[in-house]
Amino acid sequence: MSSLEQAFDSTAFRELGHRLVDRLADHLQVTQQANENRVISWQDPAESLACWENLDRSDDVMDLFEQVIQQSIHLHHPRYVGHQISPALPVSALAGLLVDLLNNGMGVYEMGMAGTAIEHVVVKLTARQLGFPTTAGGFLTSGGSLANLTGLLAARQSRLQDGGDDSSLAVMVSAEAHHCVLRAATIMGLGEEGIVQVPSNAKYQMEVDQLERLHQEAAGRGYEVMAIVGNACTTSTGSFDDLAAIGAYCQRHRLWFHVDGAHGAAMAFSEKYCDKLAGIELADSVTLDFHKMLLTPALLSALIFREESNSFDTFRQTADYLWSQNAGRDEAEWFSLAKRTFECTKSMMGLKIYSLLKAHGVEILDENVTRLVDLTRQFARLIEQHASFEIAVQPEANIVCFRYVADVPSSDLSRLNEKIRESVTQQGRFFIVQTTLQDEVWLRTTLANPLTTKQDLEELLEHIDQSANCLLSRLP
Repeated sequence: MSSLEQAFDSTAFRELGHRLVDRLADHLQVTQQANENRVISWQDPAESLACWENLDRSDDVMDLFEQVIQQSIHLHHPRYVGHQISPALPVSALAGLLVDLLNNGMGVYEMGMAGTAIEHVVVKLTARQLGFPTTAGGFLTSGGSLANLTGLLAARQSRLQDGGDDSSLAVMVSAEAHHCVLRAATIMGLGEEGIVQVPSNAKYQMEVDQLERLHQEAAGRGYEVMAIVGNACTTSTGSFDDLAAIGAYCQRHRLWFHVDGAHGAAMAFSEKYCDKLAGIELADSVTLDFHKMLLTPALLSALIFREESNSFDTFRQTADYLWSQNAGRDEAEWFSLAKRTFECTKSMMGLKIYSLLKAHGVEILDENVTRLVDLTRQFARLIEQHASFEIAVQPEANIVCFRYVADVPSSDLSRLNEKIRESVTQQGRFFIVQTTLQDEVWLRTTLANPLTTKQDLEELLEHIDQSANCLLSRLP
């Protein structure tokens, strides 16, 4: 048997696959139940690189898999409260294995018959959750950044079809907009003057009453605003813009309304908290990341259009090697995904959420989002009751920004909290991150694991308090 034949041998795959699944099941059991285990075993970049520079063949590839497990952050650990990414449900992870082995691209229907239909079903379900009409639709894509860029490209195409001048278009965004929105505008060549930043209020929400003034000022400089981007929610603080007010303004002025709901649009699946998205049904396009609050592996994002026909305009072009003459190049074919996405060989990513829905029902998404937001509000109350901490803003989603303030001069607060975050990460019992608000460093948590408990959060505050006291004893 040749080396290639051995590499594809089904018996060897079966044996290795069983061993890996058994190891991952053990990992899940230990990680989810034993809180004394580390969330992260910190290594600095140089140390990590040195571990991986040896590419010599291994007698047992399980050694490689074990090393990856040991040197990765454990998102299934209840004390992972760091970045905005969900622990994957096991059934979704298994769907990912199936997707990778079948390796069906989805640019054209014949390469992804099952995946294309599955994606269409997932998109239509998501559109209904957002309150869109039956004419809504869209597609899945590789991350919120790509979805936001594609949404803004659709906005530009819509304006150009209405007779706009490509050289003078502008977009209005919140001062709290995710960096990928600003990056998208730069990629599109709008330039610094073509990005109109709207100030945010004390709750880090867009000041909607500033829209008219800034709109007119842009027009006075010769710029035609084509779109406004609303946040649902902001990355730093989890704050929701007044989507209803922004949507009404866009309708009055015939502007495209795009909602960056990469994180917070998932709250459409929560019966208790979906009111946070009031007005999102007015949007022309919405970005939603399933991998942030909806229990699926990354990357899995949706771009939903209120009118599905708009999703076909951005990349309308000829490609005879993909579509036959009889396919109708200009026809709005829901099953020809490469006609409306950047990607051509696109992964069958929809199976990751579809399998979750088939195994557990859409109700599990409601349960997860609601539990996470409930717990976040409990955590905010714990912080407010603790004399050593202050909170930046009342949480609206599952993000909390707070900082240690006890017996610390205001000039030292940022430095101390930065050191606290570094200390917590290196100790590895918890994983938190940080952000900067009004030039001050704040600790930041995202409660993404539904197995996190109030006790975990109480012990997190105690752990930070102890770390701060230790650091203060060493500061000059």
